[in-house]
Amino acid sequence: MVALTIQASGGASIALRIYEPDSPDRGSVVIGGAMGVRQDFYAPFAQWLSRQGWRVATFDYRGSGDSAPDTPNGSLRGFKANLFDWTRDYEAVIDHAHALLPQQPLYLLGHSLGAQLPGLINNQHKVSGLLSVAAGSGYWRENAPQLKRIVPYFWFILVPLATRLCGYFPGRRLKKVGDLPAGVIMQWRKWCLNPRYSVGAEGEAVRLRYANVTFPVLALSITDDELMTLRGTHSLINLYENAPREVQCIAPADLAVRRIGHFGPFRREHEVLLWPRIGQWFNGLARPVTE
Repeated sequence: MVALTIQASGGASIALRIYEPDSPDRGSVVIGGAMGVRQDFYAPFAQWLSRQGWRVATFDYRGSGDSAPDTPNGSLRGFKANLFDWTRDYEAVIDHAHALLPQQPLYLLGHSLGAQLPGLINNQHKVSGLLSVAAGSGYWRENAPQLKRIVPYFWFILVPLATRLCGYFPGRRLKKVGDLPAGVIMQWRKWCLNPRYSVGAEGEAVRLRYANVTFPVLALSITDDELMTLRGTHSLINLYENAPREVQCIAPADLAVRRIGHFGPFRREHEVLLWPRIGQWFNGLARPVTE
């Protein structure tokens, strides 16, 4: 693994890790992480995927993880960033990965938020396909039942109050999501309160951005996901209205395990049975996906 820093728009420094393959390159995979999840979480899976012949890149969005601001204790108070900025970070990593292997395919593996932002990127032409894992629209009425019960308190009381008091969202102290820049959490709030999520909240320009995507999108919906629902997954994937797209479900019973959940697909306990399936899905992206 090689750790490095690249520059994104506005001079933001983005911490990046490259996992070189042991065997000849099959192409590149950029892992776009979930909201509030550091790239460290994906390291075991990224190492495994590199052993299958892929050059894998992980990163932290500006203001998070190893891309935290250079301030005392990495404080986010007053740090300027929103979800469009995070999309620019994603773009910068895609540019870097593509430049390393320009003649080979580059796939995105988006976990949750990491499958939402690719609809906004400007360098879609460099992407060969998106594998969406445990991702869906964040619209609160399409959240999983146990989450939907607490979401009104979260969005209407906790987030506005905590963000106003602290100058950022102190998720680590609150044990909710993680520390997030004020611009990120408040824009995400706007998305999650809109029935059409990012497209509904941001308008026609964003709808057209998603509609311009033509690379294939394959979405993996986890039946015991405690955050996302199958309905929410379809809502997100249908934003990619002109892309070849497909949604597949996977249940714990398919792997003879008791639980997978929202974060389980990347836990080492699923290395033997689930990770090879994910590798096969990347192979499937190389062929047209039926709607």
